Amino acid sequence: MTMHRSVRLLVFAVMMLSLAAASHAQISVGISVRVAPPALPVYEQPICPGPGHMWTPGYWAWNDDAGYYWVPGTWVVAPVGLLWTPGYWGWHDGAYGWHRGYWGPHIGFYGGVNYGFGYGGVGFGGGEWRGRSFFYNTAVVHVDSVHITNVYVNKTVIVNNESHVAFNGGHGGVAARPTHDEEMAEHEHHTEPLASQTHHEHLASQNKQNFASANHGCPAIAATAKPGAFSGKGVVAAKSAGAPYKAPAMSPKQARALTPAAKHAATPAKASNNSKPASHPSTAANKNTAPSKKADSSHTNPSHTDKASNTKAQNTARPTDTHSNQAHTNQAHANPTHTAKTSAPPSHPSSTAPQPHQSAPKSTPSVKPVAQHQSAPNPQPQHQSAPKPTPKPAKGR
Repeated sequence: MTMHRSVRLLVFAVMMLSLAAASHAQISVGISVRVAPPALPVYEQPICPGPGHMWTPGYWAWNDDAGYYWVPGTWVVAPVGLLWTPGYWGWHDGAYGWHRGYWGPHIGFYGGVNYGFGYGGVGFGGGEWRGRSFFYNTAVVHVDSVHITNVYVNKTVIVNNESHVAFNGGHGGVAARPTHDEEMAEHEHHTEPLASQTHHEHLASQNKQNFASANHGCPAIAATAKPGAFSGKGVVAAKSAGAPYKAPAMSPKQARALTPAAKHAATPAKASNNSKPASHPSTAANKNTAPSKKADSSHTNPSHTDKASNTKAQNTARPTDTHSNQAHTNQAHANPTHTAKTSAPPSHPSSTAPQPHQSAPKSTPSVKPVAQHQSAPNPQPQHQSAPKPTPKPAKGR
């Protein structure tokens, strides 16, 4: 029983760690650029289209080809019991990183940015869940109380903040840090943005009017009543830019920067890439030496030849013979197949004649004559050892 309990506890711990890792991954930095986003535009909130919708504020997104573009704020059908924490730009490690928004049971940290309409920088005052129904605070959100009866009024959540700064930290950014409750919310289980939200962002990137380079911080489509509905009823234009627009001093491609996670991952990635080529040559060498060993074993073992040539060189072997043997050995290593084919005809043709034509590429029959041909230098050192008996009579004297 104790063993089973230990296994259950271990499985539970692994599950909790995986959930924590997933939650952390969802709030991690996805994009980093070296140019600050423009100020948030000034606009009115379109009326809520129906019960169960939650407001998701507009924000500046990034495109590598054209820079910042505005994603209009919009109403989306919220998952029951979950609240939307907006994404935000945060200054870190020399760049502005985008922290993606997420759905969760509580509102997390969104950089202290005043997105308006209940998102004053901390928490959300635009409404709350009561069971499976969402109630709207008409003091900060635009709701038709005739068609939507789940309403209340709470003016204490109104934030008198005229700041339109769209990023946290850095020069001119919002100086805010996560509260204890926001830190707790960041470690909860989160849900990715809805498909309607990602589609809404994608459509916004296709409209050139949404780019800051074209609208100078005052987009013609600042908010919509429904996701992806960029024309018709419910579309609201910006009243003005949140601050005077300043064109970036660098191109979008120059402004693009690696994320802090990518910077940390770049070093081990390079090391791993360097380690792979180090391991591959050894593998390739083993593969290349495998056939050469077979061919050299029939010619003569290269290691044995080297040892024999070194020993014979010490016994006053001719340097010319040693050089020719080394050259022949290097050629055999360079292309053993070519050596086997070219060396077979000049050697004893009588031994290869009776063999069929298909056996010619084989290393064994074509190599045997070469082995006999290379063994010829062996008697030469023996012939050079003949002068050794000559000094022996001198010792007898």
